Amino acid sequence: MTRLSRRSFVGAVALAPVVALGACSTGPSEDTAAAGSGASTSAAADAFPVTIEHALGETTIEKAPTKIATVGWSDQDVVASFGVVPVGAPAITWGGNKDKSTDWFDTAVDEIDPDAEIVRYDDADGVPVDEIAKLAPDLVLGVNSGMSQDEYDKLTKIAPTVAYPGAPWGTSWEDSVELVGKALGQEDKATQITDDLNADIDEAVAKYPEIKGKSAAWIWFTPTDLSTIGVYASTDLRPQMLERFGMTEPDFVTKGSKDGAFSFELSSERSTDVDADLVVFYVEEDGQVEKLKKDPLLGKIPALKDDHYVGSADNATALSMSSPTPLSLPVALEDFLPKLASAAEGKPAS
Repeated sequence: MTRLSRRSFVGAVALAPVVALGACSTGPSEDTAAAGSGASTSAAADAFPVTIEHALGETTIEKAPTKIATVGWSDQDVVASFGVVPVGAPAITWGGNKDKSTDWFDTAVDEIDPDAEIVRYDDADGVPVDEIAKLAPDLVLGVNSGMSQDEYDKLTKIAPTVAYPGAPWGTSWEDSVELVGKALGQEDKATQITDDLNADIDEAVAKYPEIKGKSAAWIWFTPTDLSTIGVYASTDLRPQMLERFGMTEPDFVTKGSKDGAFSFELSSERSTDVDADLVVFYVEEDGQVEKLKKDPLLGKIPALKDDHYVGSADNATALSMSSPTPLSLPVALEDFLPKLASAAEGKPAS
């Protein structure tokens, strides 16, 4: 299986009060062999051994892990939502903070262990197997990642490794919580995390009835090439979250979503086919929205023409939706939901 880059899909204490923004030191450590603060898990007495099936094989975990390394941009959050600090995690290079982390993760870690050190490794060119090996983890989690079969095979020689259950980068936050909970021997807590967060989502969404039932598409544009419109497909986590917020999938997205692909493209000549009540897209440079609206083809996108759009220049908030987790979703509920509501009323949001 070919490894899929996370960048291609970006443009990526249970329910601790992570909305408050804080920062702890999560930059790379000089002594990677000794770095990390693998807090022990409160596993159920009969939780181990446990065998977990996934897309790349099956993994048996003999005992409660104490040093966890993560792969992908969301597993670290899920681990922290169980009150466990991973010893290593990928550097967040899009939507992250100066420490190559996220504010919501840093806040959660500060709640768990203010002195924790997490090694950040670069995964732009693939899973950094050698860097992970230096940490001597006893569990590697990549339940929402793009690791290849070859990378998985190498990681299993370091420690038991759990990959994604279906498509790479396509694991919902609920499934991530379930899998990580099973790996940590905390399935009851996984249920609690999921139930509590779903209740929070329902409560937050109820405050914005103007978005209920509106069709919404998450799209993207390449500033240097306006000949195409990128569209995130049904299998991508972004449109799935829009639906979770009570919005609906436009027919053109349903028809264009094929073969499990996360996205598809339309020619700019088909701008009027982007028929949605509301569109969300990333803003990558100053003046981009004005350029799009003035473009003779793209300017015909109905939601763009009628000011029913969220043109997000806030990469951190966008990341909270593109890689949704128990830690990032409270941020999305506070910061992103109001933008959707504003756009639904014809007041563009950024």
